[in-house]
Amino acid sequence: MDVNVTISQLVTGARFEGFLLVRSSDQRVGSNGSKYLDMNLTDRTGEINCKLWDGTVAPPAPGSVVKVRGLVQEYNGRKQLRIERLREAVEADGVDLSRLVPCAPESAEDMRRRIDETVARFESEKLRRLVQEMLRLAGDELAWFPAAQRMHHAERSGLLHHTTSMLCVAEQLLACYPFLNGDLLRAGVILHDLGKIREMKSDRLGNVQDYTRDGILLGHLVRGVATLEEAAKNVGVDGEIVTLLEHMIISHHGEAEYGSPKGPMFPEAEALHWIDLLDARMNEMERIQQRTPQGAFSEAIRSLDGRRIYHPFYDENAR
Repeated sequence: MDVNVTISQLVTGARFEGFLLVRSSDQRVGSNGSKYLDMNLTDRTGEINCKLWDGTVAPPAPGSVVKVRGLVQEYNGRKQLRIERLREAVEADGVDLSRLVPCAPESAEDMRRRIDETVARFESEKLRRLVQEMLRLAGDELAWFPAAQRMHHAERSGLLHHTTSMLCVAEQLLACYPFLNGDLLRAGVILHDLGKIREMKSDRLGNVQDYTRDGILLGHLVRGVATLEEAAKNVGVDGEIVTLLEHMIISHHGEAEYGSPKGPMFPEAEALHWIDLLDARMNEMERIQQRTPQGAFSEAIRSLDGRRIYHPFYDENAR
């Protein structure tokens, strides 16, 4: 049994023993009336659903680290760990959290510096003041906050990762379509998801335990617009530029089915929607490929319309 194996390397029928981070845990009741633990455990490479068929064990707290031993099985096309033994980690275990916490590939400091440098180059003073104030209101949590609970960029500093990746795409798009207002598009990229900091409950490890009351009742689109109104008043900016940014925030999901009350109604808003969608899907596909062997298909991915993602042999000589 290899204690260094990661979740992405698990294969059906293998045994696993090691430390994992608790994403969620609940005690449930089976069809036969017996209690069991239903948990999602993670390391930096992925997440796996786990079952412990022992109703006497209390659910470990989300965000805690546990040591588990069990057998990798498959259920409905997804890998699942049937746990035989579980205990909470203790300080003497010397657990290396860097192995357990999914993190952005760059440091938060480097990504934040790139964003600040982008804003400093804005030709529009109004946009520069608005975006700088929105970043100030976002606070220190932006440094570690994830972009999602489970889907794209669900990692420590994932919100910064998503934002800086989108800025890279935006620069390429601006070169292709020079009629677009560059400052407005860049501002929309930076602001579009800041409302997530109020939408989700995340610890400093980037582990989202749940959605906040604000997130459930309003969501990050509405909260983003409300915060932008506050920022505009704080820095004395009004007029159409504020309305345009508000529209970009509420329309970036594209359509009502995905939470946007309005579809994009001007070019920069349309561009923001597709940049957001592209970056989210590329990040998901990258993570799926990391856990899927070459020449194989992934499980059905709900967030990708139930598609199974193929990992090609990009090197023709590798087959």
